[in-house]
Amino acid sequence: MTDLVVRGGTIVTTENTATADIAIEDGRISAIAPELPGAAQEIDARGLTVLPGLIDIHVHFNEPGRTEWEGAATGSRALAAGGGTLFFDMPLNSSPCTVGPAEFDLKRAALERSSIIDFALWGGIVPGNCGELAALAERGVIGFKAFMADSGLAEFPRSDDLTLYEGMREAARLGLPVAVHAECEELIQSLTVRAIAARRTGVRDFLESRPVLAEVAAIQRAALLASDAGAQLHIVHISSGRGVAEACEARARGVDISIETCPHYLFFTEEDLERIGAAAKCAPPLRDQHEQEELWSAVLRGVVNGVASDHSPSPPEMKIDASFFRVWGGIAGAESTLGVLLTAGHHERGLPLTRVADLTASWPARRFRLSHKGGIVVGNHADLTVIDLSAKYTVQESSLFQRHRMSPYIGSTFRGLVRQTLLHGQTIFVDGKIVASNAGRFVRP
Repeated sequence: MTDLVVRGGTIVTTENTATADIAIEDGRISAIAPELPGAAQEIDARGLTVLPGLIDIHVHFNEPGRTEWEGAATGSRALAAGGGTLFFDMPLNSSPCTVGPAEFDLKRAALERSSIIDFALWGGIVPGNCGELAALAERGVIGFKAFMADSGLAEFPRSDDLTLYEGMREAARLGLPVAVHAECEELIQSLTVRAIAARRTGVRDFLESRPVLAEVAAIQRAALLASDAGAQLHIVHISSGRGVAEACEARARGVDISIETCPHYLFFTEEDLERIGAAAKCAPPLRDQHEQEELWSAVLRGVVNGVASDHSPSPPEMKIDASFFRVWGGIAGAESTLGVLLTAGHHERGLPLTRVADLTASWPARRFRLSHKGGIVVGNHADLTVIDLSAKYTVQESSLFQRHRMSPYIGSTFRGLVRQTLLHGQTIFVDGKIVASNAGRFVRP
């Protein structure tokens, strides 16, 4: 008999939705049809929606070295509760950062011990490590990450133009993308120094120190370098409609550029930052309502490629300071990506479920060359998320699986509840409980 049948759910692909059964054997989808024979086990998904497992291409689980900030054990559980089956861990804020093969080996081993879902690893581009990129590629990094602005960690310095350009050329030779945190360091630092000197250190002062212009200028420069280097460029966490427009102009000129945004930019505005405070601080910062609506327009038009959480927690004491500039920046939201896309996107703005599937699973698998991932297709891994689209819930501290229960989403009401998450055909989350029985696996392009 078939190992498992997911019975009667509304199956979402990038092309359409249809009611059908899904048969699973040996961890893979073996058949999809309106009425399949019985199986050793069955999941009744009638009246529910089945999406491909969410692939979060941008998280900071900070393991090894800073597991007190999060760790893959708690981070992967949070993602599973939010429908996630695969994450890409950034090269920081782990310690050591993933900028060479030895650091990669340490991180892979740590995550293989602790993660309950599959994972891939970004390598880093920093001054002086261009010669290490080939070894990182050989080990299976998904791509390379560089900061054009201060990362906040001395051990992961920002890339000047030469570092970034040479890193891009090497990444192009290796056939891997370069992800860039795009903010103009010179502009940010000048505005920050001026504000602090004038003792203007509040929330609004922080917002004014990181204007949309800083994002737009950095995207423009990164695209120019990538064009000359022949690199695949991925702009992470674009926060504004103007930022997306700049990336689209580069795309129109022939630059191989992909665009990522985050659920917090789609759900919160700068007014929310003033209301919520430190839990909503991030970089680039939240923007005004006009920029947010322009960002939503880009998502609805299919211009934005992917939505990732940029889950970046820290211990609560790092979120407290008299100066908002010294408060650690990073939003914890691994569990809320689908909540935002289904509520503010699908229910409120008519975002098709097919686009939700593409933004969170199918496009990441295509862009980063992941075989057997990202879609409900015969032969793919049976990574599935079963959702009750009509169910409403309010995010509470007690419901979060992350290590530190600080999140700007606490108190928010979403419509579209994750009922069950399956990884390789095995249930790892169901009805509010983690029931993982297998370890996550390392995934490489």
